[in-house]
Amino acid sequence: MPHDVSLIATIALGFVLAFGFGFVANKLRLPPLVGYLIAGVVMGRWLPDITATHAMTGQLADIGVMLLMFGVGLHFSIPDLMAVRWVAIPGAICQIVVATAMGAAMAMYFWGWSLGAGLVLGLSLSVASTVVLLKALDERNAVGSANGRIAIGWLIVEDLAMVVVLVLLPAFAEMLGGHVPAAAHTAGESSLLASLGTTAVKVSAFVLILLFFGPKVMPWLLRQVARTGSRELFTLSVLAVSLGIAFGSAELFDVSFALGAFFAGVVLSESDFSHKAAANSLPLQDAFAVLFFVSVGMLFDPSILIRQPAMVASVVALILVGKALVALAIVGVMGYPFTTALTVAGALAQIGEFSFILAGLGVTYGLMPAEGVNLVLAGALISITANPLVFAGVERIENFIRERPALKAKLEDSRGERFDRLRSELEVARLTLEKKMHAHKTFSPEELVSRFPLFAGLTPEQRETLILHFLPKTASPGERIIRSGDKAEAAYFLSTGEVEISVYGRQISKLGAGSFFGEMALLSGERRSADVTALDFCKYLALSQRDFRRFVRKYPSVYEQVVALAKERGNMNRQFLDDLAHGTAPPLT
Repeated sequence: MPHDVSLIATIALGFVLAFGFGFVANKLRLPPLVGYLIAGVVMGRWLPDITATHAMTGQLADIGVMLLMFGVGLHFSIPDLMAVRWVAIPGAICQIVVATAMGAAMAMYFWGWSLGAGLVLGLSLSVASTVVLLKALDERNAVGSANGRIAIGWLIVEDLAMVVVLVLLPAFAEMLGGHVPAAAHTAGESSLLASLGTTAVKVSAFVLILLFFGPKVMPWLLRQVARTGSRELFTLSVLAVSLGIAFGSAELFDVSFALGAFFAGVVLSESDFSHKAAANSLPLQDAFAVLFFVSVGMLFDPSILIRQPAMVASVVALILVGKALVALAIVGVMGYPFTTALTVAGALAQIGEFSFILAGLGVTYGLMPAEGVNLVLAGALISITANPLVFAGVERIENFIRERPALKAKLEDSRGERFDRLRSELEVARLTLEKKMHAHKTFSPEELVSRFPLFAGLTPEQRETLILHFLPKTASPGERIIRSGDKAEAAYFLSTGEVEISVYGRQISKLGAGSFFGEMALLSGERRSADVTALDFCKYLALSQRDFRRFVRKYPSVYEQVVALAKERGNMNRQFLDDLAHGTAPPLT
């Protein structure tokens, strides 16, 4: 071929092999992600010459991580994070400390590694992959459950902690027996307090800017795009927000791509368009998330299983058993039910993206031997493969407990006070968000048609676009909605209440819910010829002159109905004027 197609080959082969092996895995009643990992191993070992570099594949995987974390944020509001803080923050920190100590002790006392190598290995094994957890929870429809919220919050805290570790590692490298490369020498020489202070300021600035300006800017931006009615533009805007904020957060604030995308989703979760944004980005999330698992397989060297089987077994045991037992103990000490502890334990029984980054930096700074990266990758691949089986075991244990009243009373009911409070906080947060969203909502596409049959010929998506152009308004009894002689600025659609139409102070008709008015002057370009007054408390929707004209031009069938009604009302007005001239008009109201 005349040009390099390694990237195209990587994406094409990644999807083709992932589909093939994933399908076979599913037929064998194994999780599809096992097939994705095997596809990566095949590409990395036997097709290295026709695929892109590991670095390029890793970047494609990062896109999947960003989109997936953005989707999580769309379903995880700020009140949700605050509700789980008392279990997620102390629990995650304690778990990281204990798991790191276990990994360091194993490396130092059984393998003869240095303290620096042991610490890097322990940190790499202490942090779990949020991507893998989300896949497991999503397959069980548990992302929105209280236990699922706790597990996600726990891993978000772990991710934040790893951001700090990545910044501090150069500062400690020489102290722990390693070296700092020339490119990172400035960071290595900077003081610990300076590194901590810089990190704290950057992360705080990122969170404050995003949480302060985000809710004001991003929902407004998506609303303007949605008003265009273009599905392509809306999908593009979602990608621009998720990937743009993720990249900007990494470049400007040294926050990971995953965390940047997550907080972008959190900000948009309170928008009216969060569900639409999630639906539009879901296919891309799924596709690029597959590349994440393929990239893990590509990095894996299967020969490590033969060269160092005992070391691999030790790493896997620490991930699957050691971390799980630590999580069980921590959550149990906090006073939460055993099933909550099991969910968190299952969530932590794997490692992922941050583990690879930490292990790679450990080798770069001379803290850990190159074999350490292979051990971490082996632990990641095996634990990720086993994680669906771990959660299946968790479900069986949960069912076993629930089927035995005495055991349930001891392990669940007696420890449910804190969990019930947390669940209540999550429910309050959910209801508050729904109430807030409902306050800005006018109608659903179905309700719009039931109230105004005029729009029955539009598709649901077209109705949804039209709804975005409506401005909700209210009028008290006796309030003038339209005044004769005024310039026409909008058309009005009455959802509740009743209005009176009068000309020269004389009533010519009444309109109830489901009617619309104000269209005549908009079509003719003349000033208002009648007064419209609320007879009782009215709720109505206003459609601006510009939006009205654009809408009727775009949908001829609606335009014809509006013109026909305007003609009928024009004839009524002319008849009234004739009656007025002959003295037969109704009396003044």
